[in-house]
Amino acid sequence: MLIHLKTLGCRLNEAELETWAQAFQAAGHHITRKQAQADVIIINSCAVTADASRKSRQLIRRMHRENPHAKLVVSGCYASLNPDEAAQLMGVDLVISNKDKNQLVEQTLSQLNFASMPAMSTEPGEFSLFSRGRQRAFIKVQDGCRYRCTFCIVTVARGEEVSRPIATIIDEINALHQQGINEVILTGVHLGGYGDDINSNLSQLILNILKHTDIPRLRMGSLEPWELPIGFFDLFDNPRLMPHLHLPLQSGSDTVLRRMARRCKTAEFADMVQQARDKIKNFNITTDIIVGFPGETEQEWQTSFDYIKSIGFGHIHIFTYSSREGTKAATLPHQLPNEIKKKRSKQLHQLAEQMKQQFIAQNINQQYPVLWEGQKKPVDDDHYLSFGYTPNYLRVACKIANDDSIENKIIPAALKGITDEHLMCELNT
Repeated sequence: MLIHLKTLGCRLNEAELETWAQAFQAAGHHITRKQAQADVIIINSCAVTADASRKSRQLIRRMHRENPHAKLVVSGCYASLNPDEAAQLMGVDLVISNKDKNQLVEQTLSQLNFASMPAMSTEPGEFSLFSRGRQRAFIKVQDGCRYRCTFCIVTVARGEEVSRPIATIIDEINALHQQGINEVILTGVHLGGYGDDINSNLSQLILNILKHTDIPRLRMGSLEPWELPIGFFDLFDNPRLMPHLHLPLQSGSDTVLRRMARRCKTAEFADMVQQARDKIKNFNITTDIIVGFPGETEQEWQTSFDYIKSIGFGHIHIFTYSSREGTKAATLPHQLPNEIKKKRSKQLHQLAEQMKQQFIAQNINQQYPVLWEGQKKPVDDDHYLSFGYTPNYLRVACKIANDDSIENKIIPAALKGITDEHLMCELNT
C-alpha cells in the first residue's frame, strides 16, 4: 500500500510521523508524498488552540475531498479531545486517540482489513525522512505532562507522563545516523520531566546519547524552564550538543505567570538564561509569549514587555490569547477585548524583530559549522543558494556553483551579513 502522512502542530507530532513511517515500511508498505496516490492517509491532528482544531477539521475534509478513495485515519490531540466529532467527519474511517498512538500502525492494518506484505518487509525501503527531503529527525523521548498550566489543553489531550527507555532511543538514533541523518532533535510534551517515571532524567539521557551514538549534532525541542537537572548547562561543554534552547516563558510578569500556573518566576528564568550565555558565547535563547492573557493589566503588560526586552531573545513565537474551552483560563474573569490584544501583539512583534536583528548582528563575522540542507534557490545561470543552520540555529545561505553540492554536509562557514533577506555566509573549505 501507499501511505501518506500529514501533521499539524508541534515537533512531537512530526516525530510520531517518522515513527509510523518506519513501522509501515517495516510491514512492507511504502510512504508517498503524493496524497492523491495514497491508499491510506494518516493525519496527526492538533488542538493547542481553537484555531488549531478548526484547521484540523479543514485538513481532514480537504484530504478526503482530494482523495475520496483513500482510507482516512485521524489521530492526535484534536481526535483525542473530540473523538465523536472527528469520527463523524466525512471520509474518516478510523480515529485513534493519543493513548493508543503506539499501536496506530497495527490498528490501521488490522481494523481496516489491510494485509501486510511480509515478502517485502525484509527489503530496505526508502527512508521516510529522505522521502520528504530532510537531513534531520525528530525523536520522541516522552509524552504527557503532570502539570496543568491554565491556558493549556494539550496536557488533557496527551495524558500522564511516559518516558521511553534510553536504550530504545539510542537504537533509534543509531539507525537514523546509519541512514544518513546528521542531526536529531529530542522532543516531548514535558521534555524537562524526562525520566521521572523510569528513575532517570534528561541529563542522563543526553549523556548516554553522546556516549553511545556518533550523531554529529543533537538538539532539544521546546523545554519548559523548570526542573532542569543540576549541572544541566555543563552538558554543553560537548560541541555535539547544539547551543540553542527554546524555553517558553509565556509572560514577563510574575503575577500573570501565577494566573497561568507557570512554575518558573522571571528571576529564575533570567538566571537560567545567564547560565547558558556564560557557558557559550552567542547561545541562542528563543521563547513563546502569550499576549493578552485574562486580566493582564496595562502595568502587567509593560512589566512583561520591559522584561522580555531585557532578556534579548533570538526569536519569539507570539500567541494572541484566545479562550480555549476545557481550560481554567477560559473561566477567568476580565477577558481582554481584541483591540487591546492586537495592540500589544503589534508592539511585541516589533520588539521581537529588533531583538532578532540584534542577535544576528552579534554573530556577523563569526565562523560556525553549518549543516547544509537540500533546499536550493536559483541565483543565476551558474549558481544557486544553499541553505542550512548554524549550531545556534541561525538559518544561513551560501552561493554555490551549480556543479557543486553540499547537501547534508557539515561545512564551516563565516557569517557575512544580510542580503536580500538572507543571512549570507562564505564557506571555509
